[in-house]
Amino acid sequence: MTTSEKRRRSSPEKSRPSIYWLLATIALPPAGLMMKIRIRDGHKLPIDGPFILAPNHFSEIDPIVVGVAVWKMGRAPRFMAKAGLFTVPVIGWLLTKSGQIPVERAGTTRGNDPVRAGGVLVDKGQGVVIYPEGSLTRDPDLWPMRGKTGAVRVALTHNIPITPIAHWGTDKVMARYSRKISFFPPKRIDVKVGDPVDLSAFAGRPLDSATLAEATAVVMERITALLEDLRGEKAPEEPWDPSKHNQKDTGRF
Repeated sequence: MTTSEKRRRSSPEKSRPSIYWLLATIALPPAGLMMKIRIRDGHKLPIDGPFILAPNHFSEIDPIVVGVAVWKMGRAPRFMAKAGLFTVPVIGWLLTKSGQIPVERAGTTRGNDPVRAGGVLVDKGQGVVIYPEGSLTRDPDLWPMRGKTGAVRVALTHNIPITPIAHWGTDKVMARYSRKISFFPPKRIDVKVGDPVDLSAFAGRPLDSATLAEATAVVMERITALLEDLRGEKAPEEPWDPSKHNQKDTGRF
């Protein structure tokens, strides 16, 4: 995007002084050493109002890449983070001040589950990044795997648009499951934003497992199509399903 385009897309939440200005000052210089992010169709990210941004996920450095891209596109990046992180000194303060959304793990007392957290987005007109896969993809060729239903549950409950986004190249900075970061020379990372996913076919339907799974499949198809365009390749006909390969859905593999 050109400088004038960036200025036109500066949302009120980015224009106002906030903790994000400090975080950007700290994070952008080292990020510039590691990566050169090229954004395509950045104008498709909503400039105001609530939204859910749904990316693919194949490197543990993906949130930094997506966060930088969202900032460059004129919005403040927010993620749903594990509630326990908010009790960690300094980190918890930064998460709270930057508007990150605490979410309890499944199986705990869920005082702030993803659906309830989605209501915060509507009330404040904010956006959030939710990874539909829930973990790094298990697909051996780094294609998106079968998605989880959390993002569409939040979207359909609160009528929040889901904007798909795909990126390619982050594994050159930090390989999947690696703890090693390649700082220099900067690696090219391509990012492509899609049109909001049309979920109108699911409006009014009960949010049971069948409806949520069907809607999630639509979202994953859109993300995969964006990635196909970035890679210039065709994805497998059927998304990788960890359960069919004796793999866990979450955690390091």
